[in-house]
Amino acid sequence: MSSPSTVRWVDPLDPETERRNEPYVRIFKSTVFVRDQDRSIRFYVDQLGFRLVADVKFTAVERWVAVAPPDGSAVLVLMTPAEDSPQRNHIGTESEIAFITDDVNATYEIWRQRGVKFRAVPLISTWGGTFCQFEDPDGNAFALLGFDESTRQIEERRREIAERREFEQRAIQEITIAKQVQARLFPQNLPPLRTLEYAGICSQARAVGGDYYDFLNLGRDRVGLVIGDISGKGIGGALLMANLQASVRSQCATALDHPEDFLHAVNRLFFENTADGAYATFFFAEYDDRTRKLRYANCGHLPAILMRTDGYVERLESTGTVLGLFDEWECVVCERPLGPGDVLAVYTDGVTEAFGPTGEEFGEVRLIEAIRQHRKLEASAMVNAIVNDVRKFAPKEQSDDITLIIARGR
Repeated sequence: MSSPSTVRWVDPLDPETERRNEPYVRIFKSTVFVRDQDRSIRFYVDQLGFRLVADVKFTAVERWVAVAPPDGSAVLVLMTPAEDSPQRNHIGTESEIAFITDDVNATYEIWRQRGVKFRAVPLISTWGGTFCQFEDPDGNAFALLGFDESTRQIEERRREIAERREFEQRAIQEITIAKQVQARLFPQNLPPLRTLEYAGICSQARAVGGDYYDFLNLGRDRVGLVIGDISGKGIGGALLMANLQASVRSQCATALDHPEDFLHAVNRLFFENTADGAYATFFFAEYDDRTRKLRYANCGHLPAILMRTDGYVERLESTGTVLGLFDEWECVVCERPLGPGDVLAVYTDGVTEAFGPTGEEFGEVRLIEAIRQHRKLEASAMVNAIVNDVRKFAPKEQSDDITLIIARGR
């Protein structure tokens, strides 16, 4: 058997329990039997510096009082047993309850000056720590322990875990807020058009992401269809996405008559307000409800798919480079008619680069086939049907944001 001087404490904050992700368990309360609960409250609160955490009367004679030390890690219930109760015999005995502090001598001096009765001055124990005993007004005895090297390590570990949990809780809260804020950046309503129905979706791989789509009311029966893919993911991508959205919304008044000037202004703002190396692929289309014409610019984005009523497919290729990398920037605006039954699909690489179980991508060919298969559906139903096709093809965890706009002539 080990001698007292060689005692080794085992860390109760078992890291294996952390890894097993088991439910959190700690000691909640211990009971101290007292004669006068009000007197005991004054002792624990005024002399020991504890907090009163509960004082509840269940009946005229039954009262539940609880106090906690400053760190709130455990609770003491101060119970007054009935006169004829055998628990009455426990008053004024050894409580078997021990408190631990990082400085026994300092705590001893503070409590002694407040009138706490100690049985002896702090002593160094055979196991290396410092301890002493004190009594409450009823004579219940408690131990006050100080840190030896083992208990100091345990306490440090406890604090580290508590800090990590607090950090994780803050991070979860911040992510939740960021998700709510970003959700409001996506279009909340669709300007009505007589000759076009349209819908969009962004299914994010993380709580927040870097894909962006928007519908802009440009006035005079015209609507802007916007989609972007930001470099980066997570919070960083979300911040860039918000930056791009703000640039687009602030400059869209010029998009109707001067789309080239609008795109130049968006690029300039994005370039000036982001770090070096940040960029976005971007697709902008302006649809005129009276003429059924679509003017578009593809800024380094994937080719949009325009499927005619006879099944013929046009790919609206890039007409300029990405946004945000260059101060000197040029982009060409092109035009296409969009007749009844024609379908326009604009998407990000989360659609075509979704990987199936064998490592094969969903790809543009499957996307075209999905458009062909669902083209008779309304735009909102077509968006959902195509995204469902992607998810069936790639059933594992989503690795990238999936963003899709469908516009269908009517």
